[in-house]
Amino acid sequence: MAIKIYRPTSPGRRGMSVSAFDDITRKEPERSLLAPLRKKGGRNSRGVVTVRHRGGGHKRRYRIIDFRRDNFGIPGRVESIEYDPNRSARIALVVFQNGERRYILAPVGLNVGDTVMSGPDADIRPGNALPIRLIPLGTTIHNIELYPGRGGQLVRSAGNAAQLVAKEGAMAQVRLPSGEVRYIDMNCLATIGQVSNPDHANITLGKAGRKRWLGRRPAVRGVAMDPASHPHGGGEGRSPIGMPGPKTPWGKPALGKKTRRNKRTSKYIVRRRGGGKK
Repeated sequence: MAIKIYRPTSPGRRGMSVSAFDDITRKEPERSLLAPLRKKGGRNSRGVVTVRHRGGGHKRRYRIIDFRRDNFGIPGRVESIEYDPNRSARIALVVFQNGERRYILAPVGLNVGDTVMSGPDADIRPGNALPIRLIPLGTTIHNIELYPGRGGQLVRSAGNAAQLVAKEGAMAQVRLPSGEVRYIDMNCLATIGQVSNPDHANITLGKAGRKRWLGRRPAVRGVAMDPASHPHGGGEGRSPIGMPGPKTPWGKPALGKKTRRNKRTSKYIVRRRGGGKK
C-alpha cells in the first residue's frame, strides 16, 4: 500500500500523490453485491440545500458491505481485495463454504487465500469477528458494534484501529482512534486488526478538480466575503476575524465549539476525546 508521487509537470501535478493500488487484486466488482446510489447534492427531501459544498462527483455504485458479520461458524476464503469508491478502506470479497459471497472491510495483513470466520469459535486473527467478551485485553479491533446485532458502526475508516483496554461486568472499555474511552456491551461483535489502507491519510489531492471528482464543491472563506455575507467579512485589506470567537455564517460559535448533545449515551463515555471530562 505505497503512495505514488508525481513529477511536477504542471502546477496541479506539483505535490500530487495517489495510492499505488498495489494491494488491489481485482478491478471489476461482484455484480450480485452492487446497488444503485443516487446523488443527493447536499439536499433534503424538499430539495433544500442542508449541507453546503456537496455536489457533482463521479458516478458510483454502492458495494453492499457485511457489517453485521452474522454468518457464525462458517469459514470463508478471501477471493479478492478490491477498491471501494464509497469509503477510504479497501474491501475483501469473501466466499463462504455454503457458497455465499459477501464483502467485508479488509484489515491490514489480510491477503487473497486467507480464511476468515465470525462467531465465538473464531481465532484471534485479522479479519475474524468475535464478541468483545472473548477478545483478549490490549487487542487491536475495528468495525465495532454499539448494540448487539445492529452491525459495526465504529472504527471503519482507512488506517483506524481501537484498543480493548478493560472489562467490567457486562461492559468493556474501548479506546477509540479519537482518544475517547467508551463503555461497549461485551456481547457486541468487533473485528480483529487495523482497517486497511493506512496510507490514505498521506495522500495529497494536488488540484481543485480532483476534489470535484469526489463530489466536493468550492468553499469560500468567511474573511474573503463582505460583511453582509458572513460575520468574518469586511474590513480593509487582509483583516482578521475581529471578534472574540469565530462564528458560522449564521452567527453560531465555530471552530472548537463542542456540539455533543446526547445525555442518554453520555453515561457510556469514560473519557472524552482530547482528555476532557464527559
